[in-house]
Amino acid sequence: MYPIFRKEIQSFLDSPIAYVAIGLFLTGLGLFTWVFPESSVLAYGFAQMDPTFNMAPFVYLILIPAITMRLFSEEKRAGTLELLFTKPVSIWQIVGGKYLASLVLVVLCLLPTLIYYLSIYALGSPVGNIDSAAVAGCYIGLLLLGAVFCSIGIFASAITDSQVTSFLIAVFLCFLLHSGFSSIAGINVWGPLSALVEKLGIAYHYQALSKGLIDSRNVFYLLSLSFGFLAGTRLVLQSRGW
Repeated sequence: MYPIFRKEIQSFLDSPIAYVAIGLFLTGLGLFTWVFPESSVLAYGFAQMDPTFNMAPFVYLILIPAITMRLFSEEKRAGTLELLFTKPVSIWQIVGGKYLASLVLVVLCLLPTLIYYLSIYALGSPVGNIDSAAVAGCYIGLLLLGAVFCSIGIFASAITDSQVTSFLIAVFLCFLLHSGFSSIAGINVWGPLSALVEKLGIAYHYQALSKGLIDSRNVFYLLSLSFGFLAGTRLVLQSRGW
């Protein structure tokens, strides 16, 4: 798995994709956190990072599919995937190496946002007047959300030869699983089942983690969803004879 992981990380770092992704991610969150008056911490007057964490999943919707869209589709288009499968590595190792590489890039995007936390911590009155437990929960939630979106992106990349198609499929699936169930649950036809429908979506579990309460059920849901899409990727590759 490590050679695949190293190859993908090197490929990311040798291209402008990683730097553009990190720059756009930080710029987008920075604007919502500090600039836009509707969400600016400075205008809001409270030492908290809610605007940052509320907008981060929607920035993820574009960022992560853009990172993962080339992982399999580009190799299939270039004809190098067949060569990769002749190496002494299993399908799980190939999928896992590519998955971990994309997840590491997401972590690299998240790390600089700690500057936002330190800035708000220093600006608090008194200094440090910020709910650090809630912030930690949000970061764990964002990491797990990134893990799910990366697995969806890899799955989308495995089912098509086109990077554009892979990107669009990943965006659609990520949006559907994140916000779709909450919207469906809001339709006045479910009655007492509406709460259950909402719990099927990612947004419910992410919001629960963002309150600083690390419930194992929410963590298990997100990890299970990630594993499910990775298993689906493996099945897609096997069904095509690789």
